[in-house]
Amino acid sequence: MSERTEIRGARHWRTGEPVDVTIEGGVIANVRPAGAKATTSGAIVEAAEAILAPGLVDIHVHLREPGQSSSETVESGAAAAAAGGFTAVACMPNTSPVVDNPGWIAWLLARARGVRCRVHPIAAVTVGQAGEQLTEFVSLEAAGAVALSDDGRPIQSAETMRRALEYARHTRLPILCHEEDLTLRGQGQMNEGATATRLGLRGIPNAAETVMVRRDLDLVELTGGRVHFCHLSCEGSFGAVRDAKRRGLEVTAETCPHYWTLTDEALIDFDTHAKMNPPLRSERDRDATIEAIGDGTIDCFATDHAPHTLEDKRQPFDQAPFGIVGLETALGLTITQLVKPGCLTLERALELWTEAPRRVLGLPEVRLEPSFPADLVLLDPHASWTVDPERFRSLGRNTPFGGWTLTGRALATWCGGVLTHMVPGLGAEGRHARPAGAGAR
Repeated sequence: MSERTEIRGARHWRTGEPVDVTIEGGVIANVRPAGAKATTSGAIVEAAEAILAPGLVDIHVHLREPGQSSSETVESGAAAAAAGGFTAVACMPNTSPVVDNPGWIAWLLARARGVRCRVHPIAAVTVGQAGEQLTEFVSLEAAGAVALSDDGRPIQSAETMRRALEYARHTRLPILCHEEDLTLRGQGQMNEGATATRLGLRGIPNAAETVMVRRDLDLVELTGGRVHFCHLSCEGSFGAVRDAKRRGLEVTAETCPHYWTLTDEALIDFDTHAKMNPPLRSERDRDATIEAIGDGTIDCFATDHAPHTLEDKRQPFDQAPFGIVGLETALGLTITQLVKPGCLTLERALELWTEAPRRVLGLPEVRLEPSFPADLVLLDPHASWTVDPERFRSLGRNTPFGGWTLTGRALATWCGGVLTHMVPGLGAEGRHARPAGAGAR
């Protein structure tokens, strides 16, 4: 059981009011105006008017276990999450072997005991992610899966997708869709357009994503099912989702920091750290991403944290794998690229990283109120820092943001009342000044 911690002089993420917060027994015991009389036992953290909010939640990460622990482990991924201000992550099933049965869900939950954030497994839609035989959705839900996805290997058969949507209605599990027509992607390596032509690389058209988005929206309308679109990246997809919501379809969508920050120009030097799937798009698509965030088409943010070894990313461009890491840069890219320019308020940006992803997956609420779990992040939205991949907690160093100066970072993170991350010099006193594992969840 967690001991008492006092967080003093923080600013409430919604009201901006200065508050003191007591954590005890893994929950928030008290929230009161700053300076009110409180006990002095236990650890004390002087927040100095930093923002206190519910811990961030990432519903799209790749922890690479089972089978790919040279790229990441549950433990290292959880440590990266805590450093980024996250208290919960949902991990994708495209591992080796694929997480497609209750036994692997149980294995992941056991593996996650004692790590620095809550880990929620996502199970495969089809056996082996082969796109043919459906997995046992009801049994997977009972074992602890929070969603279903064949992420990385999109379901090409409309008939299989239809049956999956119908079957999923017997559970509370959403289907998370990586939307990509593989026949249109072909051997593409980056976004189709002028930059790909200049570089002499095969392109991936926007249509590879948008035609699958539109297909699955038609299937949602046919079945009454529910989908969540992963890492949307282009104007046509946002328009299709916007229209579907107007028609009342049960659809949600996410996008990622790299799509509102970068364009395909980031690959001009053949930088494999900027090679991802969906690929970085045009400036027009980047603008459309920001517009979709602002008008509510996008329901939540996610990182698509996809670590790879340096050896893999050092291969020739056409052989290097897709994917970048994102847990430790997400908050900084959100504040630097969306909040500072005035595209979003800080409150709304934090909502898209906290309450919104919990709603998408039906995870328990976390509020800055007594009796709620003490899953919290203390953040400084004005802190300037330089991205140094060598200091990442993740095993992955594959980021295009190395050397960037960002504004906004997590100062401390608590999961279930246990301190899981703290930057040096924050001014903590007492027994919880050293981060520890957060315990089984």
